[in-house]
Amino acid sequence: MDAINNLNQALFFALLQLKSAYAIAKLRKTGYSKNQFYNEAANMYKEINTLIAKGDKRTLRKAVTENMFSALKNEIKQRETAWSRVYWEMVEPVVKIRTLRARLIGVDRKDLNKTFIQLTLEILAKQKFEAYDSKGSVVAGDKSKEVLVRDIWVFEKSMFHAGATWRLCGRISPKASQLSP
Repeated sequence: MDAINNLNQALFFALLQLKSAYAIAKLRKTGYSKNQFYNEAANMYKEINTLIAKGDKRTLRKAVTENMFSALKNEIKQRETAWSRVYWEMVEPVVKIRTLRARLIGVDRKDLNKTFIQLTLEILAKQKFEAYDSKGSVVAGDKSKEVLVRDIWVFEKSMFHAGATWRLCGRISPKASQLSP
């Protein structure tokens, strides 16, 4: 039974890799460059985290999908009940970025060019964080210390709208035990 489970698992992961390779090949036809995208993703990572820390929902709305905006808006609202202000800083450059998965979604079977692409990235970055209460006292973190943070973010882009830009559409919570510098 273990041999069958192992074979099924191996086939599943092979299929995921094939789907990722196909999605990347389709993306490359549009002029995609991994290094250029990683630079853009690192900039978006810094910008979005800064906007979240500042609670700037108006600007944040433009950088994320509607579902992600709703989740982040609720996260900011929840945070503001505990902390009056947050300091967040990314120590540049990003330590590491790598693609975990690529996938096509919303595929129209009558027109295979009408699709969205999602890239799931692992981002390792050194950050500084500090939170304050309404009196300005530090209640969490220490902005003088750098912390290595592993985030998994999902970026999405339309493949059929001219001028479409990448937007954050999801964040996946990595298991703490998987953190590796």
